Amino acid sequence: MEQAILVVSFGTSYQESRIKNIEAVEQAIRAEFPGWEMGTAFTSRVIIRLLQKRDGILVDGVSEALEKLAEKGCKRVVIQPVLVMEGEEYDRMREEAKPYENRFDRMVWGKPLLSEEQDYLQLSEILAKDTCQYNREGTEILFMGHGTEHGANAVYDRLAVVFQNSGHARYHIGTVEAEPSFETLEQEVCKTGSGKILLQPLMIVAGDHAHNDMAGEGPGSWKSRLKARGFEVVCRLKGMGELEGVRRMFVEHAREARKKLENMVR
Repeated sequence: MEQAILVVSFGTSYQESRIKNIEAVEQAIRAEFPGWEMGTAFTSRVIIRLLQKRDGILVDGVSEALEKLAEKGCKRVVIQPVLVMEGEEYDRMREEAKPYENRFDRMVWGKPLLSEEQDYLQLSEILAKDTCQYNREGTEILFMGHGTEHGANAVYDRLAVVFQNSGHARYHIGTVEAEPSFETLEQEVCKTGSGKILLQPLMIVAGDHAHNDMAGEGPGSWKSRLKARGFEVVCRLKGMGELEGVRRMFVEHAREARKKLENMVR
């Protein structure tokens, strides 16, 4: 097979979440690329080592996956990141792939989840539909993103604005490691007068941050801190990869990359 697609995720050590989210996205993309060689990789070397040591599961990093595709004789490669943004993991992935550019005739990059304005509109509607049963007076819906010092962190504020402008006033976005911080989010929801909170990860997988920082029983988790403020809190440990609409978005980005590759070959 001269054409290949490499699907790259950050990864997760949670088996159930890996199956429901990462593998579900991979299967959706595989169905869109019949007859193509397909490779998968994680960007997190920590998770790769943990899975091998704990579970005996071998997962390639980006360089190993590209090496295998080159050895199989693939000439043209689409690399589709299963990432939220063009942040640190995206940059790391591009850097690791750079030495392999000359091993293929063509290498084309698909876009992460949030890249164009239409992506924000589409994702806001997908998330609103998924959580519509909670969207009622007296309940605020909080999404936990990862957050990063990278400039790409602006995606969270941008998505929050899209929610507000599309009439979803009860939807709020915060991050674990950057801005908007939990403190900012807490002040925001305390002004609403609502007594109930839905917490859900704004991440591809419901991994460590979702289980511990968001829904954990420790005093520092978002759930515990909101309960301490008197809110009734419901947690949904549901990664975005579980949502069919999100999977379709990644498939569409991969489709666009394939079209770009085809135009380069002509």
